[in-house]
Amino acid sequence: MNIRAVIVEDSRLARNELKELIKLHDDLELVGEAANVDDGVELIEKESPDLLFLDINMPEKDGFDLLELLDEVPITIFTTAYDEYAIKSFEYNALDYLLKPVSNKRFDMALEKVREKMSHRSNESAATTKLTKQSQIFIKDGESCWLVKISDISMFEIVGNYTRVFFDDKRPMLYKSLNQVEEKLPEDSFFRANRQQIVNTDYIENVVPWFNGKLKLTMKNGEEVEVSRRQSYIFKDKMSL
Repeated sequence: MNIRAVIVEDSRLARNELKELIKLHDDLELVGEAANVDDGVELIEKESPDLLFLDINMPEKDGFDLLELLDEVPITIFTTAYDEYAIKSFEYNALDYLLKPVSNKRFDMALEKVREKMSHRSNESAATTKLTKQSQIFIKDGESCWLVKISDISMFEIVGNYTRVFFDDKRPMLYKSLNQVEEKLPEDSFFRANRQQIVNTDYIENVVPWFNGKLKLTMKNGEEVEVSRRQSYIFKDKMSL
């Protein structure tokens, strides 16, 4: 298993120290580095790494701001000289939190967690059975129940740790994360528009150019969905001849 990693860190010295630690592991490949949040977002969108070593304290925007800007967040290990952000870092689902200067032993422990998480994901993916357009899913929200055909669902949307399902005039909650839902959806019909929403392309009524290279979709039910810049490129490629 090869782990593709990037570093986003404003200190050149700290980046060099991390690079020396990375060199000690044959299964860890550094595919890029950035010194600020904006360059980091561009790098991550380009490389789609498995692992992100992320500094918290950076000029103008911090590490938490970077995670908010991403559609798909890699496995994240925070690196910082301060321990005051530890609790907040785990609220952002960070896998680990390394205090500078990072020791070999502590780095090795963090990397072992990465290996375990990636192995678990791989096993889950292999065991996942994809749904088809004709598949039906059972949804229970409070006292109400539905058996809904996948092709009748126009959109899925994150609400906290759960997912709202859009079909007909109904908006029930599905007690799964959006990532769990996405793994089972037929890829020829559903598209991840941004970090919060997955749309059924059969229900797109209109597409218009939007700001900063983005697209805006209008769905047949009247909902408007802004496609992130990265996903807009993918959408154009997927839907073109």
